[in-house]
Amino acid sequence: MKVVIIGVGLIGGSFAKDVKKLHPEAEIVGVDKSDAHLEEALQLQIIDKKGDYGVLATADMVYVGIPVNVLVTELPKILDAVGEETVVMDAGSTKRLICEQVADHPNRRNFMACHPIAGTEFSGPTAALEGLYSGKTMIICEVEKTAFKLQEKALAIFQDIGMRIRYMNPEAHDRHIAYVSHLSHISSFMLGKTVIEKEKNERDIFDMAGSGFESTVRLAKSSPDMWTPIFEQNKDNVVETLEEYIQNLTTFKQLILDNDFENVHQEMSNTNKIKQILKGIPLTKK
Repeated sequence: MKVVIIGVGLIGGSFAKDVKKLHPEAEIVGVDKSDAHLEEALQLQIIDKKGDYGVLATADMVYVGIPVNVLVTELPKILDAVGEETVVMDAGSTKRLICEQVADHPNRRNFMACHPIAGTEFSGPTAALEGLYSGKTMIICEVEKTAFKLQEKALAIFQDIGMRIRYMNPEAHDRHIAYVSHLSHISSFMLGKTVIEKEKNERDIFDMAGSGFESTVRLAKSSPDMWTPIFEQNKDNVVETLEEYIQNLTTFKQLILDNDFENVHQEMSNTNKIKQILKGIPLTKK
């Protein structure tokens, strides 16, 4: 089996590691605009060799883990180069524009629009983790547009590495992910910005910051090169989530100004239900 990883960073590199563990005989070929990344991936044994789009015609599987602004321009070129039996999967955090970009491509049947709900705040080949995808959800959009035998090939590898599969249309995906992912990153970036601007003495931040602050701003360490295009492509949904979030912050601020701490407590108590949701436990109906 020949697997081509386009973008050998956290997402692509972690996928390569999991495939190699499952299929030690597989040949993993890396394609990346950064030769330094490719050399690093070779040294870390994430990939077996370097390549270019010329290897796509003989690939069984292509996994594309590059920023979404690059993805919309590169995906048609990737599909131009693939063989009839090649399945191409992306890992983009937006789906509508990507799906629209290749809707009329003659090799649309070779493409499966995917988004793994997995990752860390780190990037590059050194961030790649074996087992990153285990127990995580893979969202697949427009699965009916992928050739059935190629669907089977992709789904088999996802299931073998321990992923849950969820099907969704691109518009629903972008709307929902704006709430549970994109808003989280904006909140983290802006919290970090607020604290940095307020506490000019960075030693004070270091000394006083507890685990709560650290976990809340963890996502602020994420790559702006990756996240700026995501916010751009999902602008309408992101703005909608921000408006709702700002309204909730404004309401909470007003409760404090009004000394209405009974409702401050109630707001937080109501939100505690998130613990049950995140554990996958159905909420008890009152």
